[in-house]
Amino acid sequence: MPDFAQSIQAALSERFGERLAVDPALPGLEELSRLAARRVCRRYLPREVEASLLRLLCACALSAPSKSDLQQGDILIIRDKAKRQSIGALLPDMPWLPEAPVFLVFLANGRRLPLIAQMRGKPFPNDHLDLFFNATVDAAIVLATFLRAAEAVGLGCCPISMIRDHARVIADMLALPDKVVPIAGLCVGWPAEPSGITARLPLGLTLHEERFDEGDLGQQIESYDRRRDARRPYRNQRQPERFGRAEFYGWSEDKARQYASPQRADFGAFVRAQGFKLG
Repeated sequence: MPDFAQSIQAALSERFGERLAVDPALPGLEELSRLAARRVCRRYLPREVEASLLRLLCACALSAPSKSDLQQGDILIIRDKAKRQSIGALLPDMPWLPEAPVFLVFLANGRRLPLIAQMRGKPFPNDHLDLFFNATVDAAIVLATFLRAAEAVGLGCCPISMIRDHARVIADMLALPDKVVPIAGLCVGWPAEPSGITARLPLGLTLHEERFDEGDLGQQIESYDRRRDARRPYRNQRQPERFGRAEFYGWSEDKARQYASPQRADFGAFVRAQGFKLG
């Protein structure tokens, strides 16, 4: 029988650089082991994901918690190869997107509630930022739950937030109506090879008790950069023509360079054009 407690400790030590206590008698260790060791999958076998399995996984994902039972997260399945290639052409740095046998788009659906209010002859005074926020959070929870379900049956997944770089094109391609917005895509398929565990920021930065406290941010970021670099250094540096070549190129330098350029500055305009009022 696998020693799940030991595998959890090993995975989280690799992830966070910290050895956590795990009670071997704790129920649910097999599931915790999957969560602790989850990996992004970018290479897939040429094997279809059966429609019945995909529908089952989507049903499990849509069983996720929903704000006030409003159920504002939707899933759109894309199997058509030509359509997947069209989306992949928008993101040439992600060749695994058209190679995945299935591509899902997770949608924030703020449309149903106003329509239901109209159907029932009721006012709808909540057409403001909270409508968009609630729908977005619902969609994100559905996405996270789908990842958990898919990986439980052995599938590999890769979330694609960059579809929002082309939100209008994607929305038109998928015939998204007013108040329906793509939040993220997801490549789904059977893994062609094992992938590694991605190191995360230390729990001292992201886990808080009683009050927010980031401690010595600079020291913890530097320590994380070094720990991550020792395991999986970056192969390339972003925009060396603009920023030069750093002698040491860690996670924080990469993210600082990534966000030194505008990112989706037009997304707010797209969301408003879809009928959401963000005031």
